[in-house]
Amino acid sequence: MIFDTHAHYDDDAFDSDRDELLASMKENGISHIVNVGANIATTRNTIKLTEQYPFIYGAVGVHPSDSAELDEEKLAWIKSVAVLPKIVAVGEIGLDYYWDEPERDIQKKWFIKQLEVAREVKKPVIIHSRDAANDTYEIMREHKAEEIGGIVHCYSYTKEMAQRFLEMDFYFGIGGVVTFKNSKKLKEAVEYIPLEKIVLETDCPYLSPEPNRGKRNSSLNLSYVADAIATLKGISREEVERVTFENALKVYRLNA
Repeated sequence: MIFDTHAHYDDDAFDSDRDELLASMKENGISHIVNVGANIATTRNTIKLTEQYPFIYGAVGVHPSDSAELDEEKLAWIKSVAVLPKIVAVGEIGLDYYWDEPERDIQKKWFIKQLEVAREVKKPVIIHSRDAANDTYEIMREHKAEEIGGIVHCYSYTKEMAQRFLEMDFYFGIGGVVTFKNSKKLKEAVEYIPLEKIVLETDCPYLSPEPNRGKRNSSLNLSYVADAIATLKGISREEVERVTFENALKVYRLNA
């Protein structure tokens, strides 16, 4: 069975066939999905999905690109829903320097505050970090993220940076990008990272793997990601699926 540790099935891209697609997951070997909030609205949608589908769990939080919408009242609301039984993480939270907005100080402020929410509710975090490796790492180090635990989602940095996150005992979310021909840096990192620290993710509807690159992504594409990891590691796809499934249960503190 396959565990998709990071998806966005509340996205408009699924409005035409969401129920039909999700109904097909089990027969296609997808047993668990974590739907991840990116702002207050999508966090609310995520909670609804967890209530509607037994196999969907949720993460609550605000993405760095949306962090300017946060205030203390909304942060308190995130904390209040983070304790719901099917909410397994606080996320996705972090830093995104690809865009100029919001200001970096705003991103950092709410990254830190959401890290502390996770600590208080004793849930792991899902870290979004884009073009911000050093600042992400420094904030995690300063705020003892190793005591919180979680996943560096859509990992995109070098194997040297991976070593630093490994020292914090974090897991690494690997998705469709690992299948791309131009992803040499990521492939080197995946070769380096122990399989016991890798989880599968889609980030759907984004980042479809080859041979479906450019199309809407879904959990049904995760076999291509598992194949790519298996090739890099010199092991079977079945082993990749088994170990990453166990890893996902561990990081999200779930029973099978």
